[in-house]
Amino acid sequence: MKPEGAIVDVQTHKAAFDALMERHAPLMAAAIEAVQTRRNWSPYKDSPSSKIHGTEKPEAGRKAFEAQRGKPFRLEQPGVIGRTGGEISPYTGEALRIDYPQSAPEALIAAAQAAMEDWREVAPRLRIALCCEMSQRLYERNFEMAHGIMHVTGQSYTQAFSGSGPNALDRGIEALAYAAKAMADVPESATWHRTFGREDVALEKTYRLVPRGIGLVICCASFPTWNAYPAMFASLATGNAVIVKPHPIAILPMAIVVQTCRQVLADYGLDPNLVTLATDTLDAPVAQSFIDHPAVQIIDFTGSPRYGSHLERTVTGKQLFTETAGVNSVVLHSTHSLAETARAIARAASLFSAQMCTSPQTVYIPENGIVADGAHASFDDVAQALISAIDEIANDPAMAAGIMGAVQAQASVDLIKKLEENLHATPGARVLRAAQPYVHPDFPKARTLTPLVVVVSPSHQALYAEEHFGPVLFLVTAKDGDAAIAEATGLARERGAISSYIYATDEDFIDRSVGAYERAGANLSINLHGAMWINFAAAYSDYHVTGLNPAGNACLADLAFVAGRFRIVQRRRPMTTRANGMDGQK
Repeated sequence: MKPEGAIVDVQTHKAAFDALMERHAPLMAAAIEAVQTRRNWSPYKDSPSSKIHGTEKPEAGRKAFEAQRGKPFRLEQPGVIGRTGGEISPYTGEALRIDYPQSAPEALIAAAQAAMEDWREVAPRLRIALCCEMSQRLYERNFEMAHGIMHVTGQSYTQAFSGSGPNALDRGIEALAYAAKAMADVPESATWHRTFGREDVALEKTYRLVPRGIGLVICCASFPTWNAYPAMFASLATGNAVIVKPHPIAILPMAIVVQTCRQVLADYGLDPNLVTLATDTLDAPVAQSFIDHPAVQIIDFTGSPRYGSHLERTVTGKQLFTETAGVNSVVLHSTHSLAETARAIARAASLFSAQMCTSPQTVYIPENGIVADGAHASFDDVAQALISAIDEIANDPAMAAGIMGAVQAQASVDLIKKLEENLHATPGARVLRAAQPYVHPDFPKARTLTPLVVVVSPSHQALYAEEHFGPVLFLVTAKDGDAAIAEATGLARERGAISSYIYATDEDFIDRSVGAYERAGANLSINLHGAMWINFAAAYSDYHVTGLNPAGNACLADLAFVAGRFRIVQRRRPMTTRANGMDGQK
């Protein structure tokens, strides 16, 4: 028996559907519990250690990646009008020579619309279970994915495995948990009684969750899966089809994702065109064709502030979720250990060569110095501690390889080098550490660059009040700690910030700083040291982006991230209608 309006024969697949929902129910229950308690939890292991996975899986993943190089990527989908590719590894400098199907936008949209007619009738619990299955299969391909991520983004192998694998999948599962919560909040039906005068009115009310429309997921180049998983799963779970548009220089990871999701849908008798890939080139972008189409009602964008701001100004009548960039800052007021604080900041500024949305770019230091280790430390003492901590990483090739990875695009190298030239010619600015490559121990041709460190004053704000996508650290001379907080939060409010950091031993200073960051809509980390990276964001616990400043209008993840992806349509009728078959007349 088919549900009302359904196309797929649910009865044929009932046993498989029931088994799928039963298998993934514990995972979803644990995820919902985690987002409610904000505790540490993950269904996945984010270390590639062979002690966890054995020796066969890592080698199989490497071979799968190598086998794909130089070959067409197998992805059967509608409206193919050609092939495209051109990705170049920042580690080898060589083209991957993989090409992908390029489909006409109208064909993908039509296929997605047709697939949604079936998908919207599938029970939310089953849709969520299918998304869980997609996540599990992606985790099973994570060693292959890690090599793909590494060779299109420049992330180190370890970071590609963890940050773009389990950590990103966790964000996807987190979005599923919120989708489950949001949809469960709407009852399927209700009875309603009220007396009007002498008449007792009894109504039977039915509530239907109706998907918003096709979702377009526009991925960034440096961390394609991080925002894609939550966007895809949030839209799919709420009944929408998804079209994934990868960045032209980082297609492979999202092609693997789309291929995997389509296989899951096909395995369970559903239309695989619920998930399709929209490839394009830098010279002929296609995103706007999808954005302008009335059937596309949800747009998830991760990328440059320029295009993100354009979308926020021009997209109307649709659900738009953006994450762009900001000016992430550190305010260094005082510390119990200057060496540990410098190490924490240096690691965060060096991780993935500062090509992360949480990378600190400006460090505010009082011009008269700080109290550190119970004594006075001058501005130059603090600056030298930071440089020494960066040099400790940069001068150890193995450590640099694991932390800094490679620079994804030559444009980032050119940007930092040009900035360095301008700073040398800027009165009052001091270049303390030049941006220099390090020699990668495994890939001698890797495109690398260690951080540029420069001292500037608030009079140079035009230089540091925007994101420079690459390894640079501005040390800003502040009048005092309060002046530093005022400027850091002002820039967060005006230019955006995704992660902010302060170091202080004065609790009164911390207390009066917290309100300023809250008013700026900026997430804040206080006095973080030790083994955990200060810019690590934990799914199920940390809210990533607030939506309250120009760095983005959405949060990963909360109820607002999923609730607008479906709407509620109700119908009501007198309760006696069905019993008597007389439209309520006795």
